[in-house]
Amino acid sequence: METEIQRLALQAGNYLNAKGWRLVTAESCTGGWVAKAITDIDGSSAWFERGFVTYTNDSKVEMLGVRPTTLDIWGAVSEATVREMCEGSLRHSGGDVSIAVSGIAGPSGGTAEKPVGMVWFAWACKGHETQALMRQFNGDRDAVRRQAVITALQGLFGFE
Repeated sequence: METEIQRLALQAGNYLNAKGWRLVTAESCTGGWVAKAITDIDGSSAWFERGFVTYTNDSKVEMLGVRPTTLDIWGAVSEATVREMCEGSLRHSGGDVSIAVSGIAGPSGGTAEKPVGMVWFAWACKGHETQALMRQFNGDRDAVRRQAVITALQGLFGFE
């Protein structure tokens, strides 16, 4: 899967570079892995603006402007939260397009409503409607996080 991540990161760079867009990431359960994959690509400074690792709810509020009421009502692992993370990362940066990821990588932390492996994603681009998606992944903590990075990168290609 490392080669899949590398391939997608390179494709993302080519796509963003061709559009003249700069990417911002807002990551929770992936802990900066999407940003790492991106910055592993030589020349990524031409199309990567910055990454936010907002693992706690407080950091989501302070760094990205996620509303405390959103977190209180929906929780960190929710469509509402990743949408606000994604849109907030654009407001708090010089980026043109953003990725947000929040999920439960396990092995603990899951509930019946939000089981281990549940990950929410959002992608935002200036001038476009924010897109969100939930995926349920199987495997251990590393496998969930790895699949989340792949899904996050794949979702970048939906903006024209």
